[in-house]
Amino acid sequence: MSVAAHIRFVLVGTQHPGNIGAAARAMKTMGLGRLVLVAPEKPLDEFALRRSAGAEDLLDAAPVVATLAEAVADCRLVLGCTARARRVQLEELLPELAAQRAVAKAAEPAEVAFVFGRERTGLTNEELQLCHLAVHIPSNPEFSSLNLAAAVQVLAYEVRMATLEGQAQPQRDPEHGEEPASHSQLEGLFGQFGETLEQIDFHKGRAPESAMRKLRRLFMKADLSEQEVRLLRGILADAQRMARLAGAGGN
Repeated sequence: MSVAAHIRFVLVGTQHPGNIGAAARAMKTMGLGRLVLVAPEKPLDEFALRRSAGAEDLLDAAPVVATLAEAVADCRLVLGCTARARRVQLEELLPELAAQRAVAKAAEPAEVAFVFGRERTGLTNEELQLCHLAVHIPSNPEFSSLNLAAAVQVLAYEVRMATLEGQAQPQRDPEHGEEPASHSQLEGLFGQFGETLEQIDFHKGRAPESAMRKLRRLFMKADLSEQEVRLLRGILADAQRMARLAGAGGN
């Protein structure tokens, strides 16, 4: 299977079907064929087909899912394309470096997703929290609005160049014997962390969002394996059990 077969472009909450068709065309011109749609506002129509200009097969094959979490559940690297700084603190890459990281990860092989938000408002903070890295196209700050399909074309081109230049090198030793944790496995870990911190009264009345954002960044950087996630979840399960026993003893 080719490197490109492990890379998907995910469009979230797209408002205009024509933009989906144009994005499909931009992808196909660069040898990319995996398009995923998350809760588009309108179904694909004749306008989308016309704008795809020969990339109808990408539209026909594109799954439609309800949430971004579902779209990237099996991914090892998720890159969120964003036009401006957000409260969610992610390492921010220019398109060239983002594409090189994506192609290198896809060559392991591992599943990779580029995520694009709504035409008017982009990705929400909650959606960006599901991403490992942010990608910013350095457009003119005095006229920074970039059409969705144009943004897709920029990233698709950079992925194409990174693939052709052979810059992909496996990051995990195949003899290591440990499978990398999937996105959904990491989300399960984060959910259990949040529950555990609540049960041991870690926050002491403070808002939990800040601590969880920092924990997400920490573990996203760690490139955890499935075995490491299971180890951490086992530790958390014991902490939760002790918290329940302590609570029962205090009653």
